[in-house]
Amino acid sequence: MKLRINPAVVTGLRDILILALLIFATRSMVADWNFVPSGSMKPSILIGDVVFVNRLAYDLKVPFTTWHLAQWGNPKRGDIVILDSPRDGERLVKRVIGIPGDVIAMRNNTLYINDQPLHYAMDSALGKALMPDDQTRHQFELESLPGHVHPVMFADKGDDAYRNFGPLRLPPDRYLVLGDNRDNSADSRYFGLVARNLILGHAIRVLVSWNPHNYYLPRANRWWHALP
Repeated sequence: MKLRINPAVVTGLRDILILALLIFATRSMVADWNFVPSGSMKPSILIGDVVFVNRLAYDLKVPFTTWHLAQWGNPKRGDIVILDSPRDGERLVKRVIGIPGDVIAMRNNTLYINDQPLHYAMDSALGKALMPDDQTRHQFELESLPGHVHPVMFADKGDDAYRNFGPLRLPPDRYLVLGDNRDNSADSRYFGLVARNLILGHAIRVLVSWNPHNYYLPRANRWWHALP
């Protein structure tokens, strides 16, 4: 007995596969969205946020690879970027702190760029969207990178090994990235500097947000929220 396959089914499956390929290729090359399951970027990005990523912010890549077809820009200090971890390839979201040629150091959680300490201003209101436990056990400050101001948070107690490093001069094509949640982030202090080709795009907005601490109900005030 021969198995007969309806040509309409074959055509339908082909169309679905082509559509899926186009969707995933577009996500790989043009625009993407990533669900954030961890708190390493609090208070800027919360657990449950889905961030919109501009894949064309810096370059054009071959779909599903890190090979560059064309490049028209590079990440700047303060940019929130999506990258593949140099250690294990895990997809991460971090903030660019150091660019090629910079000399970066950290002393007791204060960053120094090219021998100049950054300015910090305390602002407890920055943590108002976080859980009460986070608010009581952390201090919240505005960190002023050259040309960019953004919020950060520091735990009352932290690992001194992560609060101090450098000075370190960044070689060509290498970037230093950190999480805004400085005492709870696996970043360049853990996996080292990031090669330019591992940076995949610029995270610019929260598309939607779901609160895992409240039955994943939507945080409507964060929908289409611009990232600092």
